Amino acid sequence: QVQLVESGGGLVQPGGSLRLSCAASGTTFLIGVMGWYRQPPGSQRELVARFEMDGDIIYSDSAKGRFTLSRERNTIYLQMNDLGPEDTGVYYCNAPVARAWGQGTQVTVSS
Repeated sequence: QVQLVESGGGLVQPGGSLRLSCAASGTTFLIGVMGWYRQPPGSQRELVARFEMDGDIIYSDSAKGRFTLSRERNTIYLQMNDLGPEDTGVYYCNAPVARAWGQGTQVTVSS
């Protein structure tokens, strides 16, 4: 069993930055690759960025050039720069091997 705890969301003005963290705990061999998804208001959950098994990183088109995914042991980070209102939503951490999702952290970009 794997538990994921996200942090770092909040309210930020357009053009600002946020850094999200997701700490994984539990059965470590199940943690595997991890990633970030988000759910904008009234929309379905969508990929933001995730690690591949070979170590590559997949970014959504909207995240490319603005967001950076990184990992240190069992914690992953999402550095988000140049945020816009379209980035508003609940951001979820995912560990697909363990079929685990975090509880989500709200990101609101507004002036």
